[in-house]
Amino acid sequence: MGNCLSFTPSASPNVVSKKTKPSPIETSFKLPSPLPTWPPGEGFGHGTIDLGGLRVCQISSLNKVWATQEGGPDDLGASFFDPSQIPQGFFMLGSYSQPNNRSLYGWVLAGKDEVGGALKTPLDYTLVWSSKSLKIKQDGIGYIWLPTAPDGYTAVGVVVTNSPEKPSLEKIRCVRSDLTDQCEVDTWIWGPGKQSDPNGFNTFTLRPSNRGRQAMGVCVGTFVAQNGNATPISVACLKNVSSNLSFMPNLNQIQAIFQAYSPRIYFHPDEEFFSSSVSWYFNNGTLLYKKGEESNPVPVAATGSNLPQGGSNDGAYWLDLPVDEKAKERIKKGDLQETEVYLHIKPMLGATFTDIVVWVFCPFNGPAKAKVELINVPLGRIGEHVGDWEHLTLRVSNFNGELWSVFFSQHSGGSWFNASELEFENGNKAVGYASWHGHAMYSRPGLVLQGSNGIGIRNDTAKSKMVLDTGARFSVVAAEYLGKAFIEPPWLNYMREWGPKIIYDIAEEIKKVEKILPGKLKSSFQKLVNNLPNEILGEEGPTGPKLKRNWNGDEG
Repeated sequence: MGNCLSFTPSASPNVVSKKTKPSPIETSFKLPSPLPTWPPGEGFGHGTIDLGGLRVCQISSLNKVWATQEGGPDDLGASFFDPSQIPQGFFMLGSYSQPNNRSLYGWVLAGKDEVGGALKTPLDYTLVWSSKSLKIKQDGIGYIWLPTAPDGYTAVGVVVTNSPEKPSLEKIRCVRSDLTDQCEVDTWIWGPGKQSDPNGFNTFTLRPSNRGRQAMGVCVGTFVAQNGNATPISVACLKNVSSNLSFMPNLNQIQAIFQAYSPRIYFHPDEEFFSSSVSWYFNNGTLLYKKGEESNPVPVAATGSNLPQGGSNDGAYWLDLPVDEKAKERIKKGDLQETEVYLHIKPMLGATFTDIVVWVFCPFNGPAKAKVELINVPLGRIGEHVGDWEHLTLRVSNFNGELWSVFFSQHSGGSWFNASELEFENGNKAVGYASWHGHAMYSRPGLVLQGSNGIGIRNDTAKSKMVLDTGARFSVVAAEYLGKAFIEPPWLNYMREWGPKIIYDIAEEIKKVEKILPGKLKSSFQKLVNNLPNEILGEEGPTGPKLKRNWNGDEG
């Protein structure tokens, strides 16, 4: 099934408008290096996946049907495609679309009926929308059609044409409803305006409504066309009804995948507080405190074997730096050379993708800095805390092992980026940037401001000689679908805080900052403080990876 996953040049319809500059989408993205040959295993990387009577294949060979050069993100328009080179016995389930402001890089699933009755042709089509009346730059006129599914069947995609004639009933297949799952709007693809008008016409990507490590909804790669927010979603996602996880990678394959894609994370040139391994943190004098016995802290064993296991974050225990000031300052700085990253491997989107969550530990999170219009302001102790967990997530296709996107965690949130939007080094290794003092992860260097109107917390990132090659030292600490293939380290099941809760006078810290601000900026600064996220105000160590929302759920 190798022909399932190759790009082909887009077919060019008659262009009726003149473009002065080519859009990014006119270039097809490919990873910098060819995919390696993966170690042998059960179902991973074999090109097709059986969802329980419906076998699916990921098609990234796309032929352009229609495009517009206005509206949508960056006002560059969007393009609409049919999957092509569909293997014998497989059928189209829907068209593909993406904005023109990035390189062509996408896919849709095609389906093959394995049991008889999983797929059926539509009974008819309903015209959802036509661009005929729009006074915009476009390649001809586009028409979007919703298949009319037979009773007991559901459409999982729409069809785009450049002709007012209804598509052939043989063009697409509807899916038996018990093989589908509820889906929701994800990201905005296009609308005639520069910004999405909730009451107007818009197209969006789709994702299963219920997502996570145990959720079986499958993304089809298609899109939905809607006239206004009130319109119910007219199509569904697929579902892995057999909960088959045999298409997930085994341990040898995980090692190979991570070696192929292991990110390189650059720290800021002025960073003082670096990452380390957990064992380095423990071996350099980290102490375990127990409520009521604060005067008698216990040194933590290298693997965390003497940490309390399980339970909840009840405030009964916490970790802290050594009492000795010299030792404390040394451990705060971390040790980049001793850093080890920790991988959590989990099935996503009905086991059609593998998420590799790359956890990075820093012993100390430095103080924050604010930007108040043209003035940069150090915030004293605001933002400091002991123990800092950050992460990146690689999303890899189980059809062929290709990296499709990366999630960069930022404080309590983060952002997904398609592979076509990333920077790469040393082949297919994605590049990330850790913010100065806070270690939030970003895909590009520069300043990201947590705030608005030129006022906010600074997240500064830049390339430097201090870089963490995550592939140099890593260990898989959790992959629940593999059962008892390995044992989780004790520190992973420590559910309390990785640093102490220290109460200090926030008002006093704010007064120190206000002293150096001109009068007219004091009120602006006060507004900033009122909107600071909880993790910046006060000094409290975070909990470990297992208590984060993304451990069992999806990112974002």
